[in-house]
Amino acid sequence: MHPLPCRSGFGDGWANSMEFVLYLALGACAGVLAGLFGVGGGIIIVPVLVYSFTLQGFDQSILTHLAVGTSLATIIFTSVNAVREHHRRGAVRWPIFLWMTVGILIGAGFGALTAEAISGPNLQKIIGVFALVIAAQLALDVKPKASRTVPGKLGLTVAGSVIGWASAIFGIGGGSLTVPFLTWRSVPMQQAVATSSACGLPIAFASALSFMILGWHDPLLPAHSLGFVYLPALLGIALTSMVFARIGARLAHRLSPKLLKRLFAALLFCVGLSFLF
Repeated sequence: MHPLPCRSGFGDGWANSMEFVLYLALGACAGVLAGLFGVGGGIIIVPVLVYSFTLQGFDQSILTHLAVGTSLATIIFTSVNAVREHHRRGAVRWPIFLWMTVGILIGAGFGALTAEAISGPNLQKIIGVFALVIAAQLALDVKPKASRTVPGKLGLTVAGSVIGWASAIFGIGGGSLTVPFLTWRSVPMQQAVATSSACGLPIAFASALSFMILGWHDPLLPAHSLGFVYLPALLGIALTSMVFARIGARLAHRLSPKLLKRLFAALLFCVGLSFLF
């Protein structure tokens, strides 16, 4: 890897104090979202990082991939405390998690390869459309009747591979896919959120590692990057997200499933518009 220094006055080296404060605030929001919705926080981390990296003058051809890879790396830290809190309340369906993880580890690597082959601007549009589609599905409650049972080991593995593939492309912990899938399969909302939080950990680990490897020798990367992972942003977000994830997890067990779904839909709608416009 041959990193280049930042090319604007917004910050250099490990970034100035205002930049780092932004990452700390972003980590707090991401942590709450991770515990509340089981999404890992990536749904807001990616657009904010794209905006931040643009201000810093990072090359347009790699900044979206850098935002996605960094987002996935932060989810490793965000998921840990959220999962611990959900597990303490007995809400994680560990057998489901186990077999979905088998597929996730396979799908995440292919997802990173797919994302690398897509140009930065097109990747942003794809993420925006994805967020709007999921928001509409949740807001309008368009889904099959929640009468299907949880699939067997093979079904969970296939579902995990698809979710891992898509999550690596979008830079998310998979909650926007895992939660609807599990609720469709008649898993109660709180358990779906909790199990989704647990699935976010292998998604983030496998995907972030893939992005590090794929971007390792890219000459356009800024200083202090490990492949497509920007370390100053990773550090700032990780510091606060691990603390605030517990707060979000506690809120998830106090709010109604219907309210959770509406809040989640509104969040995804805002994210989708931000990428398209």
